[in-house]
Amino acid sequence: MTECPITANPRCHPAPGAGWARAARLFAPLGLALALNPVQAGDHGQVASPAPNWTPSSLRQALAALPEGDAAHGRELNRSLFCASCHGNEGLAPTMNWPHLAGQKVAYTAKMMLDYQSGLRQEGERGRLMHDVGVELSPQEIADLAAFYASLPAPREATTPRPEPQLSATDLPAAVLVRKGDPSRLITPCASCHGAAGEGGRLEAPELAGQNPRYFVRTLLDYQHGTRANDGKKTMRAFTRGLTQAELEALAVYYADLPLRPAEPGFFLP
Repeated sequence: MTECPITANPRCHPAPGAGWARAARLFAPLGLALALNPVQAGDHGQVASPAPNWTPSSLRQALAALPEGDAAHGRELNRSLFCASCHGNEGLAPTMNWPHLAGQKVAYTAKMMLDYQSGLRQEGERGRLMHDVGVELSPQEIADLAAFYASLPAPREATTPRPEPQLSATDLPAAVLVRKGDPSRLITPCASCHGAAGEGGRLEAPELAGQNPRYFVRTLLDYQHGTRANDGKKTMRAFTRGLTQAELEALAVYYADLPLRPAEPGFFLP
């Protein structure tokens, strides 16, 4: 079997060993530069203009057009394309810089890869690195990777150091933001999109329970500052705009700890 180009039959799989050659093409020019000096990585992977943002209809159509994922092949891709170097062999990031993907919803992972491919998501050097990875993937490979991560047990984040938020008298505890939000600031409850146990919701609402807290804080700050803008209806940008730094950090700790805490009677059952 020969290596299949992106435009080929989306169900064909690359030849054994082809992934290593492709990964070398991806990481040789950019990965080394990032490792040696992140601020001198050049313009490799720059996207001239991002794609238009999703509508609910266009996103549903794009996800429905993807083939059925093969989790076993996704596991091979996770190794051969060096996804594991950032996200771990079992979807648990070995450093504080990257998200855990174990147990993540298929639709969310697939959407992120499509966003990286198109340039809709391109914050910083990490985004440009993921763009370079994304454009090398066929629809089948995106589906396979998403199926692999979804097949893994959800993360139990017990090792990454937590932020130590100092809530002021006017800040709300994370549990209140998750359950009730804050109508005075037009902040909707996190659970309304991400589920009562952080399990994720429809389409682009990801699983949050057990997520790397350092990555979580950075993501919310990216939304707050407009650096990340791939939320189709600007939902996350609107949600984060009214939060304080301490509240962002408190939410990160809350979700990281969620799978580690005993279930609260009558409410969460992680």
